[in-house]
Amino acid sequence: MHLAYPAVLSALLFCTGLYGVLARRNAILVLMSVELMLNAVNLNLVAFDVWLSRAAEETLHSGQALTLFTIAIAAAEIGIGLAIVLAVHRNRGTADIDKLRDTAESRHGDEEPDAPDDRAPATAEEKAEASA
Repeated sequence: MHLAYPAVLSALLFCTGLYGVLARRNAILVLMSVELMLNAVNLNLVAFDVWLSRAAEETLHSGQALTLFTIAIAAAEIGIGLAIVLAVHRNRGTADIDKLRDTAESRHGDEEPDAPDDRAPATAEEKAEASA
């Protein structure tokens, strides 16, 4: 089998995952798209490992070992990511990324901008002491 076939398939998988990350609004679908991108990288690693091992006549298979490492890291990433998404969904009631960003921005803007400030404006000496 030629190297072009798995390379093209990997590129298509990666582009599909990239589209999913950029276009999706649901956090779980974004995590699934990241996993799709990681699987495309794994496919590339194995394909190039097989291709290079035929050319170099070596049996090290470092691409396959790196693929196993990537799968382990991806499993840990998806476990932690889903835990975070579930915790956010329990607290905020949604897993929509845009609504979560809007909620975070509105919490910082709860103060009224026209309300007078109780503190006097800081002098240059107080600013220098605070930064030191």
